[in-house]
Amino acid sequence: MLPVSRGIPKIQNITNSTRHFFTKSNTMAPLTKTFKLNTGAEIPAVGLGTWQSPPGQVEKAVEVALRAGYRHIDTAYAYGNEKEVGQGIKASGVPREKIWLTTKLDNDWHKHVAEAIDTSLKNLDTPYVDLYLMHWPASLDKQNPKQVYKDWDFVDTWREMQKLLDTGKVKNIGVSNFGVKNMEKLLSAESTKIVPAVNQIELHPGNPSPNLVKYCTSKGIHCSGYSPLGSSDSPLYSLDSLAKIAGSKGKTVQQVLLQWGVQKGWSVLPKSVTEERIKANIDLDGWSLTDEEIAQIDEVHKTHSFKVCGDSWLPVKIFFGPGDSD
Repeated sequence: MLPVSRGIPKIQNITNSTRHFFTKSNTMAPLTKTFKLNTGAEIPAVGLGTWQSPPGQVEKAVEVALRAGYRHIDTAYAYGNEKEVGQGIKASGVPREKIWLTTKLDNDWHKHVAEAIDTSLKNLDTPYVDLYLMHWPASLDKQNPKQVYKDWDFVDTWREMQKLLDTGKVKNIGVSNFGVKNMEKLLSAESTKIVPAVNQIELHPGNPSPNLVKYCTSKGIHCSGYSPLGSSDSPLYSLDSLAKIAGSKGKTVQQVLLQWGVQKGWSVLPKSVTEERIKANIDLDGWSLTDEEIAQIDEVHKTHSFKVCGDSWLPVKIFFGPGDSD
């Protein structure tokens, strides 16, 4: 089964008092690093994550991010902020065609894929998204979201998602939170004609998932890492080993974590609504980690292993332990 072809400079701090000086003419140059997908499309290496961003702050965060050089914005119907994301894109002055926009199909919309993408496009106020992901391999009953359908699962959902590529509403399709077991089930299904372009999964030194990343890579599926900093109260921030590396580079621990992910080969989606942090998170050009530093960070999970997002809130298990999503 072969994939189907379908078609930074350092940023100075922006305060509220000076923000109005940002115009189309002085928007910062974008980060140039990208990863090529199995479709031939190129996904920017760093994107702004918007999961758990407070309502009323997302529009400004998106605008600031795009003006600071981001060209990848990640949202989802389930986040409840697609409208704010769309407003932020418009306010930024950056042309839509210069932006990689990702959103996701919610769990209780699996039987209503066509309606779901139309709803998201209306929210985002855009005619298309660059990447549409199945948010979780969990097909929840729309009448009772605490139960899964008995006559439908994510394989059926993927069959319907594949049809979106012919509509012009979606440029690339992929999945999220798929471990090896569910990925194998999807790829072996007779109705699966298109290999997912992306699997968006939790990736940080406390949850590096080498087996899952290796599996996806072997299938030509790009991994995109959410929670790359290990959440807002990440225990990684206080590790002496990471602080020492950051100090030697004149960078923050957060920047080191993001550079680690990019150098490991996946795109990263740091979330922030703070202007200074948004700009710092994309300051990854012009420096790198050594092989020794990468290897040292690879060892972090042996003493500080943790997962930000589990599956206990779902009525179906999707993570199956060692060898599946680790």
